Amino acid sequence: MKAAELRQKDVAGLQAEVKSLQKAHFNLRMQKATQQLNNTASLRQTRRAIARAKTILAEKLAASQ
Repeated sequence: MKAAELRQKDVAGLQAEVKSLQKAHFNLRMQKATQQLNNTASLRQTRRAIARAKTILAEKLAASQ
């Protein structure tokens, strides 16, 4: 998900997005551990997507205070 799409979400939506991305990242790590993961680049993509969502969430929380 792009940053522009994330900025349109509210705080609760961003928190849900972070949670779902973390769950997806965990599943990818488990697939990697059992040698079932074909595309290892997806680990990096989800990790960066989590960081992007957390950054925008922090910006929104700081702006609301």
